[in-house]
Amino acid sequence: MGSIVVQTFLTLDGVAQAPGATDEDGDGGFEHGGWQWGYDDEDTVRAWETRTSALLLGRRTYEIFANSWGVWDESAEGFQGELTRLYNRIPKYVASNTLGEVGWRNSYLLGPDVPAAVRRLREEAEGEIRVWGSTRLIRTLAEHDLVDEYRLMVYPLVLGTGKRLFGDGFPLSRLALVETRGLASGIVISTYRRAEAS
Repeated sequence: MGSIVVQTFLTLDGVAQAPGATDEDGDGGFEHGGWQWGYDDEDTVRAWETRTSALLLGRRTYEIFANSWGVWDESAEGFQGELTRLYNRIPKYVASNTLGEVGWRNSYLLGPDVPAAVRRLREEAEGEIRVWGSTRLIRTLAEHDLVDEYRLMVYPLVLGTGKRLFGDGFPLSRLALVETRGLASGIVISTYRRAEAS
């Protein structure tokens, strides 16, 4: 049986919107895209991704990934090449009400009943099924008790605006802290699992 693992970059005030690029997600007039760059987080992400057996993504995150990791050169050196090779190889499952097809290799639409599809995927898969970004999908997964673990990388930065991972209306979730550590840059990495599973 697989496990659904949410990995998220967050600011101190809980913003998860557009950490990776200035044009990633401008919803609501968000002007701080790319806020995550310049911190010492690459080694942590590299270690996390060695455990990834599949990606589970919302439509917007899927499109961002498909237009970056899906087209970048697999022979590139370093971190970019490593993740490009990994993400092209593993299956990618996409939650979308609007996409009729997905073109990035090894990509599959989940269909109209996302919770049921994710339950099946979790039962049939082995290893970690990674969720990046996809705040709406994460809320849906939490509403159906389908998140096994949250890995939160909290940056020493307050933006004061933007989409939050645990925004108003997020379902009650009791979690147990299983690991926490700090990086020299001030980033704090915390891993939580369901309280009853610890």
